[in-house]
Amino acid sequence: MAITIAAGLTPWQALRASPQALTQSLYYPPTLTGLRGNHPGSFEAAHLLGREGKHFDPKSAPIEDRFDLVVVGAGISGLAAACFWQQLHGKNQRILLLDNHDDFGGHAKRNEFNVEGKTILGYGGSESFQSPRTNFSPVAMGLLKTLNVDIEQMAKDFDQNFYPDMKLSRGVYFDRKNFGVDKIVNGDPGRAVADDIAPDRLNGRDITAFISDFPLAESDRQALIALHTEQKDYLPELNTDEKVAWLDSHSYSQFLREKVGLSEMAIRYFQQRTNDFQAVGIDATSCSDARICALPGLDGMNLPPLDAESLADLDEPYIFHFPDGNAGLARLMVRHLIPAVAPGDTMESIVLAKFDYSQLDKPDSPVRLRLNSTGVHVANVNEQGKPAVDVTYLTGDKLHRVRAGQVVMAGYNMMIPYLVPEMPETQAAALKENVKSPLVYSKVVIRNWQPFVKLGVHEIYSPAAPYSRVKLDYPVNMGGYQHPRDPNQPIGLHMVYVPTLPGSGLSPREQSRKGRALLLGTPFEVHEKMIREQLQGMFGEAGFDHQRDIQAITVNRWSHGYSYFLNGLFDDEKEAEQIIHTARQPIGRITIANSDSDWSPYANSAVDQAWRAVNELTAMNKESV
Repeated sequence: MAITIAAGLTPWQALRASPQALTQSLYYPPTLTGLRGNHPGSFEAAHLLGREGKHFDPKSAPIEDRFDLVVVGAGISGLAAACFWQQLHGKNQRILLLDNHDDFGGHAKRNEFNVEGKTILGYGGSESFQSPRTNFSPVAMGLLKTLNVDIEQMAKDFDQNFYPDMKLSRGVYFDRKNFGVDKIVNGDPGRAVADDIAPDRLNGRDITAFISDFPLAESDRQALIALHTEQKDYLPELNTDEKVAWLDSHSYSQFLREKVGLSEMAIRYFQQRTNDFQAVGIDATSCSDARICALPGLDGMNLPPLDAESLADLDEPYIFHFPDGNAGLARLMVRHLIPAVAPGDTMESIVLAKFDYSQLDKPDSPVRLRLNSTGVHVANVNEQGKPAVDVTYLTGDKLHRVRAGQVVMAGYNMMIPYLVPEMPETQAAALKENVKSPLVYSKVVIRNWQPFVKLGVHEIYSPAAPYSRVKLDYPVNMGGYQHPRDPNQPIGLHMVYVPTLPGSGLSPREQSRKGRALLLGTPFEVHEKMIREQLQGMFGEAGFDHQRDIQAITVNRWSHGYSYFLNGLFDDEKEAEQIIHTARQPIGRITIANSDSDWSPYANSAVDQAWRAVNELTAMNKESV
């Protein structure tokens, strides 16, 4: 941990101490390695409320301060809400943002490494803008303009041909435990949803040659080749509407087993193909969603065209990316709200800016951002005949209370009922339907990436190993930051692990709940062992030695990762729309934001929901005048 103890603080004490009490050199969370994301210290108070039913007495804490707006949750949605409030009501408005983590941004987590005198940046969560040219609302685009974000320049800063020009491709890793051998097969020619590589630059091999190298039985290889190459209607007895209904209501694994006739070993090849995009395996992914993920077998069935949003996710390049992912967006919003944290006003100047965290919570600043502070009770009150809201929160073990004109709840929506006990039971039940998916985004800095070059790959899919995706980081050059270009130099790996329960028959919600319990019970040492073993199995034959070549590991653990989104296997669309509408209703002067309130795990949804929440409060103010 990159924290000095010269001041008499242990690393943990220094991390938990108030940012304004520390110098910038002491408090700079992006450089911390080990267990990050939902790190120890960030969730215990919330678990006291949710799991143990503990109640905090707000009256036991005096009102310490008053604000025009308090935002609970300083992720993308909470920060956007503060920006929008300023936009509508002026920069003299007093705003307090509270967050339970030691850094702002929520899932937009910056990972920063210094290796051999060079800075390597990575993203520990929310990574890119998804199809902004097509899917971003005027509100989201307007915020980007306010922050001087130029998406066309972002596209130019992404060196889309970097890995293709090196003759590298995607590959598949078959692990010894599940397939009897450790083997990477390069030259995957398949399309991918949210793809950063152009279809004509994949460096893929002929599909028959590619699959023929799989360590599977000959019959399984031939069946997979047929599935990928034959334009076959697997539901010939059904008309178009009946086909759509069948695909909506059956999993992709059912389709492969019952209609295609693949063996269980052949089906295993696809098991984790949907992990990164759907946050669940093919056993809990409908065929319709598998089609969105470009999985084979569905093109010869005369189906209706995909909707515009799904087509954009498949066809538009996934290249709108800061070097630290959407942490770049979060940092831009914080600088916009609290200019003293860093100089500059462009997206380029934010990339290498060293934020002065001591400026986040200054008494004389109209906007204050208070980290390591968990909201535990939010209630409407009456102050001399005027409506107000009391917000009670914990910093360490000390209870605090502030009073606000209004509040935006921008944290995990399923936690809000525990913080706002006055809400109707029907709304509390609706909010709890958004069961977020557990995810792990690990960043591993390796000494060099010659093993990738030797094996001819820049990204690897694993059907059954813990980390379903392992890739060399995105080649982004922006604001003076240069992506590593020399295979003999260090680089960051991006690794994705989704703790699901394949074959369990459980719904995504149940898999998420059980996966979350598994994740929270797994210490860093176990994560490290898992990472080292998988990378050694993958690249050992190419000269990789995990003891020598791994230089840093950051495990970004998100026990509450992606927002829940509609799953055709388990949700009725009309019923889901009603749940969403019920869940995000204002409670007095308390409104609800976050992408959860749209059942959509995207940064632009978080922004749109912040705009809706702020406008709800603005309308209330006008009505009360």
